[in-house]
Amino acid sequence: MSTEIMVAVKILNNSQGEGKEFITEVEIMGKIHHINVVRLLGFCAEGIHRALVYNLFPIGSLQSYIFPPDNRNHFMGWEKLLQVSLGIAKGIEYLHEGCDHPILHFDINPHNVLLDDTFTPKISDFGLAKLCSKNLSVVSMTAARGTLGYMAPEVLSRNFGNVSLKSDIYSYGMLLLEMVGGRKNVDSSSTKDFHILYPEWIHNLLDGHVHIQIGDGDDVKIAKKLAVVGLWCIQWKPMNRPSIKTVIQMLETIDYNKLTFPPNPFHSTTSNAASESTFARRPFQMEAIQE
Repeated sequence: MSTEIMVAVKILNNSQGEGKEFITEVEIMGKIHHINVVRLLGFCAEGIHRALVYNLFPIGSLQSYIFPPDNRNHFMGWEKLLQVSLGIAKGIEYLHEGCDHPILHFDINPHNVLLDDTFTPKISDFGLAKLCSKNLSVVSMTAARGTLGYMAPEVLSRNFGNVSLKSDIYSYGMLLLEMVGGRKNVDSSSTKDFHILYPEWIHNLLDGHVHIQIGDGDDVKIAKKLAVVGLWCIQWKPMNRPSIKTVIQMLETIDYNKLTFPPNPFHSTTSNAASESTFARRPFQMEAIQE
């Protein structure tokens, strides 16, 4: 008796760098096994034809539930959003700390988070990811990589600091803020608009200016918790962002009032002693080769 299995095939015939993106994804995905990360089932490489085979997730990506198409009501509820946020964070924790070599994803965003039929999130698309050494943590980058609106400042310019695991934390923070606000943080139709006003809008929400539809008291607590964590994650200086372990602890905190209110990210480009002392854990530092 045969059993039909639905799969998704990712075609990479036009991958850049003589198939470098394909090789990178196969190499990394072959080492990964976690409930919150997509599992590679197989691959094909014949001449210029390259393909990756994954499980099919009919529900689609998180993006369709944050930014519903055609104004359809896809809102999954605040409790479910919290669980999805926590699942993504645990997937990132596995990539950063649970593998033989730390993995920087470099493209954490709602489109790259797939949902199974129980709404368990699965981080996908490792074409831009990098394997890092645990001992000599150096990342060689010749160009910025990622999706506009989610790239950490230091990925765009080394003037903001070194590229490190904290770069994924920034992307995750932007994802959280979009989950709270229910809208994109950048207008993809214009390269001039960057994610400046959106996080400040979320910061105003925490100051009491709520502009989103929130139900009872528990929903308000969840929404504000996600906003607090998101704003901590997008601090401009990597050293002021929490580690992924701290992010998970914050998300699992039952009492929202125990969370430290984050400084406005747009006032934190100078040293902020309070925020540095709040997350005093030693970060996994990775110095970028200067371009």
